[in-house]
Amino acid sequence: MKTINKKGKADQQYSETWVPIKEIANGMIKLDNDFFVTGVKIEPKNIFIMDIDSENNVIMNFRNLYNTIDFEFWLIIADRPVDIGVYISQLQVEMGKQQNPAIRKLIIQDIQKAEAFMGPQYNVVDTEYYFLFREKKPEIIQKRLSSLMTGLANCGMNSVQTSNEDLRMIIDNFYNGNSGVEFGVVMPQ
Repeated sequence: MKTINKKGKADQQYSETWVPIKEIANGMIKLDNDFFVTGVKIEPKNIFIMDIDSENNVIMNFRNLYNTIDFEFWLIIADRPVDIGVYISQLQVEMGKQQNPAIRKLIIQDIQKAEAFMGPQYNVVDTEYYFLFREKKPEIIQKRLSSLMTGLANCGMNSVQTSNEDLRMIIDNFYNGNSGVEFGVVMPQ
């Protein structure tokens, strides 16, 4: 993209100039306006395989959590590419340790199933869930993180503060649809 400066000459503009990010450190994105964006990553849990009372209890606890949040937040769902080769390697190591032929047979079947997903037509991803918010003051950031993690624990969900890698992946998903960037994972062509 080219723009014309005050002298009438064309300036080269890059997409990085439009992104208001100073740095990513300590599990937070520091923006140009000195706000920090951070949050928690939630471990996925399929509540719909629970008995109906447990499922309703989790839903009620989520409703209570949402009603207690008194600040602006974003619920982000992002897909992170998965390297099936790592999983296959772990299965092969486990198979080498096993003496029981029945367990070895199950591991071989798992390896064969995983290898079937290694073709270029597959886009194997883990779906990850995040609560993100922005704030300037570090003490408020810590209170909000603690509040979110406690609230999620009350819902039966495990959570941790976002890592630098999590935040980079979220930004990449947002700006690029997670295409064309490689993090040492299997990517579609």
